[in-house]
Amino acid sequence: MSEILSSVDQRTKLVGENRLELLLFRLGTRHTYAINVFKVKEVITVPKMNMMPGTHGNLRGVTIYRGLTIPVIDLRQAIRMRPVSTENGNTDRNVIITEYNRSVQGFMIGDVVSIVNTSWEDIQPPPKSIGKTNFLTAITQIDIQGKRELVEIIDVEKVLAEIIEYDVSISEEILDQAVVEHLKGRKVLIVDDSSTARKQIRDTLEQLGLHILECHNGAEALGLLKEWADLGKTVTDEILMMFTDAEMPEMDGYRLTAEVRADPRMADLFIALNTSLSGSFNQAMVEKVGCNRFISKFQPDMLVDVVQQRMRELL
Repeated sequence: MSEILSSVDQRTKLVGENRLELLLFRLGTRHTYAINVFKVKEVITVPKMNMMPGTHGNLRGVTIYRGLTIPVIDLRQAIRMRPVSTENGNTDRNVIITEYNRSVQGFMIGDVVSIVNTSWEDIQPPPKSIGKTNFLTAITQIDIQGKRELVEIIDVEKVLAEIIEYDVSISEEILDQAVVEHLKGRKVLIVDDSSTARKQIRDTLEQLGLHILECHNGAEALGLLKEWADLGKTVTDEILMMFTDAEMPEMDGYRLTAEVRADPRMADLFIALNTSLSGSFNQAMVEKVGCNRFISKFQPDMLVDVVQQRMRELL
């Protein structure tokens, strides 16, 4: 399994080129699911676990991973799949150890299929007709053992949000009331493929009197910005700033930022990268593509601090 997750430095070069690598796996059925390799620390066989009283129903238990006590989540149950027959043995074979939003957790899965290198351009948002209760951020088609298969990319942030109650309260000491008064009525653009992530930011920033605009991926956001520019509007008059995720279908946040910086009509837009990927890696990417700030999800005080920073620059 260590061979599957080797050469991380080589994969790092994919980001910023609108490319990614997906870890493909199954959950006891023929359907194939995926998450981004950059969020995977390791894949291990099912470890010994202890169940703690009063824990969330989606938790299988806790285990010790490299000296750290971490929760192990039943991913199949968390995304509300039907139970599968275990006549041929236990379908739980592996645990994906991941790091999201500055926390480490394991996800119980079945078989690991492979890791594939693909482009964000080939990854599409899920159809709107499947409703808002699904646990997908995107879908794509990938050749697996000579057969073209549909692959569903899990919205892990939504899975975690159902277990961890996110607090969107803002610390009093972070608020600069003189600046906050100037924020009221201003608009901020949020770009994220996760409805959970967009809601977290929206619920935080609306407390400041800000109006929130939302886009689901970089291509949609770039289209909106270019539409304003084509109409002769000044982009920085339309919005105070933009928060963008890194990983998104069609166009990621790095490519979005690079495209904005390359267009003189919007090049001075203030852009904050707001992502669950590792901080040290993203600091380097921020410098490469030209973001103004990097924020690791989910930190309400940091969101507010960045907005206030931007407003001070305009006063």
